[in-house]
Order: sequence, then structure tokens, then C-alpha cells
Amino acid sequence: MKLQQMAVLAVLLAGCAGPDVQQYRSVTPALDLAEYFNGTTDAWGMFQRRNGEVAKRFHVEIIGVQDQNKLTLDERFHYDDGSKQQRVWHLVRGGDGLWHGTAADVKGEAQGEVAGNALRWQYTLLLPVDGTTYEMQFDDWMFLIDRCTMMNRASMRKFGIELGQVTLTFRRRACSP
Repeated sequence: MKLQQMAVLAVLLAGCAGPDVQQYRSVTPALDLAEYFNGTTDAWGMFQRRNGEVAKRFHVEIIGVQDQNKLTLDERFHYDDGSKQQRVWHLVRGGDGLWHGTAADVKGEAQGEVAGNALRWQYTLLLPVDGTTYEMQFDDWMFLIDRCTMMNRASMRKFGIELGQVTLTFRRRACSP
């Protein structure tokens, strides 16, 4: 490999590096994923294309049920164009300290790591668009703001190129800070 090609590769790989979730391990309030999502949570969000244009807005109602080390999240999406979608996550807290998750429209297994008030959640979403299904890599970062509110920012990539971002605000029902 030529020196110039190696330099380009190094720059591209450096662009993929991000923060380590462990840098948030001492930040409070500490996130207990199963506790936060147990019950009903509402979320409001939007998808922005990489140029910043808002392409879609949505509301999600999430019903979370905890059973020992398992957490099921039934997500009901309501989009601003009138369309609806459902995703049911099956999450398990592993002995390795990570969360492992599956859903019908997720390829393979999602993995998440919690540290302090933060969760980094990574997975490949099977996204249908105009009759074709695309494999989109998601890198979700969730931050607990207080015991009732969490913020989420997700990067959506294909072939390592960011195509857009999803931003969400979660709010637990029947909760006061």
C-alpha cells in the first residue's frame, strides 16, 4: 500500500472513532435501563438528513416490561405523515455487563453498554424504503438527564458514511423529577 493510501485510510478510520461510554461512569444520575423503561414512556423525535434538513418527526409510546434480567420494550411509532410502525425489543442484561437485544427489524444482535448516566447502543436496522430493504448501522447515545427525562442522539450510517441523525427526548409517564 502506498504511503498516500495509508494516510487516507488512517484519516477515514480516525473519523469512525468516538467517545468511550466509560468516560461517563461517574456522571449522575446513574442510568438503570430496566428501571427507567419499566412502565410507559413517551418519546418525541425527528430524523434529519446529513444536510440538517428535518425529514420526519414522530412520537413513540413505549411499554416496558421487566422480568428478572430481561426487558421487553414495545415501541409504537406515530409519524407526522400519518404512518405507523411497531418495534418490539427483547433485551437481556448479560453476565458481561452489556445489554444484548433483538428485534424483528434488527439484523443480528444489538449491544449496549451503560456507564454512569449514559448508554451506547449499536445495531444494524433493516430499513425498508420504496420496496428495498437497506442495512443501516445505528450508533445510539442515550443520556439520563433526571429520573424522568432522557435524551438520545443516533447516527445512521451506510458503508461508514453518515446519512442522517435521529434525535429523541424520552419522558416517563406519571413521573415527577
